[in-house]
Amino acid sequence: MSWLEEVFKVKKPVIAMCHFQALPGDPRYDQEKGLAWVIEKARSDIVALQRGGVDGIMFSNEFSLPYLTKVEPITYTVMARIIGELKGELKVPYGVNVLWDPIASIDLAVAVDALFVREIFTGVYASDFGLWNTNFGEVVRHQYRMGAQKIKLLFNIRPEAAVYLGSRSITDIATSTVFNCLPDALCVSGLTAGAATDTSLLQQVKTAVPETPVFVNTGVRLANVEEQLSIADGAVTGTTFKKDGVFFNPVDESRVKTFMDKVKAFRSR
Repeated sequence: MSWLEEVFKVKKPVIAMCHFQALPGDPRYDQEKGLAWVIEKARSDIVALQRGGVDGIMFSNEFSLPYLTKVEPITYTVMARIIGELKGELKVPYGVNVLWDPIASIDLAVAVDALFVREIFTGVYASDFGLWNTNFGEVVRHQYRMGAQKIKLLFNIRPEAAVYLGSRSITDIATSTVFNCLPDALCVSGLTAGAATDTSLLQQVKTAVPETPVFVNTGVRLANVEEQLSIADGAVTGTTFKKDGVFFNPVDESRVKTFMDKVKAFRSR
């Protein structure tokens, strides 16, 4: 049995995103509504996601635009506060993603008992956020110092809003990442949140590393979910669960249920 089945109790799990509204310190933070409003928006989303039947939830500071590659302490401190208040209402496995800071993500996971982390752990990129460098050797040593060895690491090897510096193919990146870093899973993305992941790239990655779980990381929709899950070992889904499929909207429970009913029918074949 793979670790995915052990954690999520199903094959090809769908991990739903719970996107936090802008947080204190973020440019778009609404000081008049305050943190209580941010918490209630997150609570409303997780209720809709769980009622809709998702297999897991991942919390992220998605509206902390523009993102930092080394976040300020207030960000993960507030995220820990929010998740701490909501933990008692969670009925599915959950993980975290502090965009885009892998060490902060691991620290947050330790603080809130999260089972998995998604991050940009490897590579050097030209991005909307400037030159984006990583150091996974440093990150994994930090993980072990924190006693966080059991936290599963999902490596996004095709980050949004960025391009790998150099001419390496996606299959070369996948192969060397698996060899050098032993990721628990790889994630393949489109250009931005909600943008469809190229099916051919997804297939190339899965063919290159057949023994490593591969997630389709963005742009999974009702129309393409069967095609994507016929290749991928799971999906991370956010925008498609929002009202009218719009990134900034709240989660729509009916959209979640319709999507998950189709996923469950596909998995039962």
